[in-house]
Amino acid sequence: MEYLIVGLGNIGAEYASTRHNIGFMVLDAFAKAFNTFFLTGRYGDIAEATWKGRKLVLLKPSTYMNLSGNAVRYHLQKRGIPLENLLVISDDLNLPFGKIRMRERGSAGGHNGLQNIADLLESEEWARIRVGIGNDFSRGGQIGFVLGNMSEDEIATVGELSARITEGIKILVTQGSERAMNFLNTARKAEETPQKSEKSSI
Repeated sequence: MEYLIVGLGNIGAEYASTRHNIGFMVLDAFAKAFNTFFLTGRYGDIAEATWKGRKLVLLKPSTYMNLSGNAVRYHLQKRGIPLENLLVISDDLNLPFGKIRMRERGSAGGHNGLQNIADLLESEEWARIRVGIGNDFSRGGQIGFVLGNMSEDEIATVGELSARITEGIKILVTQGSERAMNFLNTARKAEETPQKSEKSSI
């Protein structure tokens, strides 16, 4: 059984520590936990791992956030992976920083990357994990906020959340989405908001 696990973000060193790149950060931590590494392929960087007989294909799209659907659609079709075995990890302005929320399906909630995936797949019937980044910005400052660098404390918190999401994915592929949601959607201390830090934009 094969799964496509997608982390959303923007390519380039200038985006590496930005809030919008949490999906990339989670997949990097996942790959490290499985002692695997990414190789550059069509539409993105790809790594593979196995867990209890399940093959996990990790994808970090190289199409930039707003065109993420091109990469997702290509690799689903190329590998013959059904929609029910797709999981997308993204940041979410509508959740407090560090809050994790997994759903089996749903709308994009204003996230351009998720919306592009839904548009190109012509479906919202696929699982997603959203990681809250909060909304601590003034009116008109959304772009600067999501493309702003996180503080060291925030990055450390993302590392803790990534470890938990890794465990959630293991549960997902072996025990199903309901068990994974029960695990991930329950509050943990790692989800407490760190001290506010000065924002910067790229």
